[in-house]
Amino acid sequence: MADPHFLVTGEGRRLAYHRSDGAGPGVVFLGGFRSDMDGTKALHLEAWAQAQGRAFLRFDYSGHGRSDGAFLEGAIGDWFEDACAALQMTEGPQVLVGSSMGGWISLLVARAMPEKVAGLVTIAAAPDFTEDSMWAGFDADQRRALEAEGQVALPSDYSDDPYIITRRLIEEGRDRLVLRAPLPLAFPTRFLQGTADADVDMSVALRLLDHAEGKDMRLTLVKGADHRFSTPECLALIQQSVEEVIEAVEARV
Repeated sequence: MADPHFLVTGEGRRLAYHRSDGAGPGVVFLGGFRSDMDGTKALHLEAWAQAQGRAFLRFDYSGHGRSDGAFLEGAIGDWFEDACAALQMTEGPQVLVGSSMGGWISLLVARAMPEKVAGLVTIAAAPDFTEDSMWAGFDADQRRALEAEGQVALPSDYSDDPYIITRRLIEEGRDRLVLRAPLPLAFPTRFLQGTADADVDMSVALRLLDHAEGKDMRLTLVKGADHRFSTPECLALIQQSVEEVIEAVEARV
């Protein structure tokens, strides 16, 4: 696998990325919590984009993958800033593809930089998860530990190591919530969600669909699909959704 390029953000964070030149609107993949840019979905979309001659960008947030930084020092706002910095490398509005936490980050980008967003596809989007899933799910002992020790450990379904959740992640996330205020998405938007997702409940996708405002917005539920959403059928649906959004964008020109 080719070595990544690196970008130094305005905040001084060094981010790893891979970028392919091509036609616009380009596609930008935003990964999930503790994920990286070398995952199945990102690589599948990159191969598709290169075959189509379409611009494509994937990158690692600080503290993730091959980017610099300590994961435990990061928070939603930091990773949002990383995404904004990465987008500055692209030309014109982009189609954002946000997976899990990347769905939340993409919604923050759409709210802050609507001129850079041509369309949006989310995969098991997890908006506001630090508040509505983590904090809301903590028991009294976990909340006390978070306050007293600055962190709490949660079991992970994806590795033997637990998730370490920091107080900063929870507190800083409260400044980045997107489901408490108007959320205009004035571009083609497709939300994808598996019904067997154990990490992001289907109710989150329904709440997002109900809350967001837009004239071209659809939610697709895939029966039996889990949070990874990486089976051949799911990958084909992601690709189809991106193609559909691009077609809608180009039809507007």
